[in-house]
Amino acid sequence: MRKQTFLTCLGTRPEIIKMAPVYKALQAQGNRVQIIHTGQHEAVAHELYRFFEMPPDLVIDLQRKSSTLAHLTSALTDGLEAAMRTLQPDVVMVQGDTTSAFIGALIGYYDDIPVAHIEAGLRTHERDPFPEEKNREMIGRLARWHFPPTDQARRNLLAENIPPDQIHQVGNTVIDAALWTRDRLHKTFGQDNPALPSVAQVFLKKHADDRLILITAHRRENWGQPIRQIAQAAAAILTDHPDTVVIWPVHPNPAVRLDVENEIAKLPQSVQRRFCLTAPLEYPALIDLLVRCHFTLTDSGGIQEEASAFAKPVLVARNSTERQELVDVGGARLVGTDIDQIRFHAGLLLSNADIYRQMQVTQSPFGDGLSAQRIAAILSSSNALTTHDGASLAN
Repeated sequence: MRKQTFLTCLGTRPEIIKMAPVYKALQAQGNRVQIIHTGQHEAVAHELYRFFEMPPDLVIDLQRKSSTLAHLTSALTDGLEAAMRTLQPDVVMVQGDTTSAFIGALIGYYDDIPVAHIEAGLRTHERDPFPEEKNREMIGRLARWHFPPTDQARRNLLAENIPPDQIHQVGNTVIDAALWTRDRLHKTFGQDNPALPSVAQVFLKKHADDRLILITAHRRENWGQPIRQIAQAAAAILTDHPDTVVIWPVHPNPAVRLDVENEIAKLPQSVQRRFCLTAPLEYPALIDLLVRCHFTLTDSGGIQEEASAFAKPVLVARNSTERQELVDVGGARLVGTDIDQIRFHAGLLLSNADIYRQMQVTQSPFGDGLSAQRIAAILSSSNALTTHDGASLAN
């Protein structure tokens, strides 16, 4: 069987993390794997590429002059079209629901290169999350291989009339990445992870006997009043439970950080001291905190998945989630940004050991750590790949 060239279009932090296990699995089979970095999350991307030892083959200089989605889409279309025609891959791989993934799939389709969609089939069937819900729907119309992580995602694709032989339920590679990272950190650093910001290291040592709550909030729909309510709810939790502390990596948008800081500044010093705000964390630091924490309050889809790998309960600061599987098995609760709801459910996790144990899922519904190996096996199989005119590339 002739070895293939796989091209992956990556631009954001979650894409890099979730594609890293696939990159390694395909390379282990002797295939060539190329990376186009689109630059959507430029500030954090290259550290991740170094951590996973997967340097980009080509970097697009987006030259963003506006923050609008229309401008981003236009810039990515021009950049990816030129890059893809330079690299001439056999297969284009995209991950998830970003603009980079959508435009990568679109250019692959335009150039008649078969597209593989990693983490396919996630749906809320609502407008939110915006624009991700529509991105993943549109990728579903463009892809040749669909790799849903769960049975619900598979059924979503079938309901949209995707041919069953193009759908391969494999689990989610985020579990592969999280488990690999945890093991690497433990083996290399033990309890002293240098990826943790110094302020977090000092904070954790000072509060070694306290229970840790990890909070993250970054979605646009939660900016403004909703994120202020999350901060108010966190303050109420710390007031109710003096043996708890919070680490909160705050979104880099200055308005978001100011909202959080202003709410914390209103609190008594005794409560303020139990908050630790940090800049956005590197991935190894985030995994370290997920392993350490008692539970997490988050609006991040990725963290819902990663927390489940370590049997950590999740309070989801959204009214719906495309990761409903974790809710269904009892590992997560949808609490929105309502202060009373967050406070109530956090209180149960902190005061009721039976409820806490019930939310510690013994097996993540998203995967078992072998998802990337399944994807690589399917994409590299003798009858999987075809040329652009339909003739077999294998053998």
